[in-house]
Amino acid sequence: MSQSRLRRAVVALTALPLLALGAGQAVAAPAPVPAAPASASPVATIEDEAARTLAASLADPALRERLRSATAAAPAGAELAPLAAGLPGAAARTLASTTARADRGVAAAKGLGADLGPLLRVQLADPSMRAALDAGAAPLVATAGTDDHARTVRAYDTAGRAHTLDAAALPTRPVYLVDIDTAKALTAGIDLLQRELTARGVGSAAQTAAAQTAAAQSSAARAAAGWWGTKITSVRVNDDEEPWFKGAAEMFSLVSGFGQDGKVRVDSVAMPYLQYDGTTYYPNQILVNWSNYKYNLADVVLMEDDGDTNYLALAQAVAAVLLTIADQGAYIPLVNAVLAALPTSWWTDDPDYVESWYTLARTSTGQLNGARGNGWMTVEPYWVSQL
Repeated sequence: MSQSRLRRAVVALTALPLLALGAGQAVAAPAPVPAAPASASPVATIEDEAARTLAASLADPALRERLRSATAAAPAGAELAPLAAGLPGAAARTLASTTARADRGVAAAKGLGADLGPLLRVQLADPSMRAALDAGAAPLVATAGTDDHARTVRAYDTAGRAHTLDAAALPTRPVYLVDIDTAKALTAGIDLLQRELTARGVGSAAQTAAAQTAAAQSSAARAAAGWWGTKITSVRVNDDEEPWFKGAAEMFSLVSGFGQDGKVRVDSVAMPYLQYDGTTYYPNQILVNWSNYKYNLADVVLMEDDGDTNYLALAQAVAAVLLTIADQGAYIPLVNAVLAALPTSWWTDDPDYVESWYTLARTSTGQLNGARGNGWMTVEPYWVSQL
């Protein structure tokens, strides 16, 4: 890939013995293996089953051609669910039922509703593989996975045999990747996250009527004309090398501070444009609405949904910790409290925490470096006028 996705914590993995295949491609001898390691996340296990089923279905020429055409028309990823629609045969039926079950399973694992619709998609691992695929080369099917530091990638052929690919070298054989439509999941997840935070007393609608009235009275002049916000003019995360099997991530921020009622408040802000490291983005996005906050300081935690984020668990964990913090008449940093609330699993293999910024003020201007040293953003005060 010409660009790489965010890489966070380093986890050492034991490399598997590799054998040469074809033009120097490192692949282990094919052999039946379990669908996924016992330690794999629920989402990874579901994706692995979908990948094996899709690979087996490609023995059907009609399905194979439909997939080739679908991924050519949608290089960023074609929905997996429609591929078997209207096609006869056992392979199409098996693929359809497995995909439907997998979509429901992914939604449940991420804490999202079962009515969200298709979440799994498939794409060619690299555009350079298109020529070989069009020439009739037999493809493998793998998953994009969530471990940024994996040394190997498991792929399947049409006979159901597993192949272990070198994560550091682009395969010479075409490979389809099964992954999650994280943009769709992020939209639903942010909505769920804000609803759950609000229901637990730390969201955007959590103020009591009395507090809302007092806030309105204390800022009546400003509210009549508009409100001050902090606008992100540019943002960038640090550059790392990225293996061929990874795709774009989806970012969101948790902005925390004390609301007008003196209670901790968290606002979730979707940042779907922030997908690759080593790239500077210019979103001109409002990050903070200062009329919602009691003090002139707030904190920001940048998170990533790389496929296995459970938004319901995140909301429950963050709310449980933040509700124990009381207003002491002055700004209190909340980044550490938010990070302490993250499930333990997010700190192993592939944590979803990316970066954090302390003491963002309404008057903050210019470049602000993150506390982890993993990124920066430039901001400026922005007056939002009333229409």
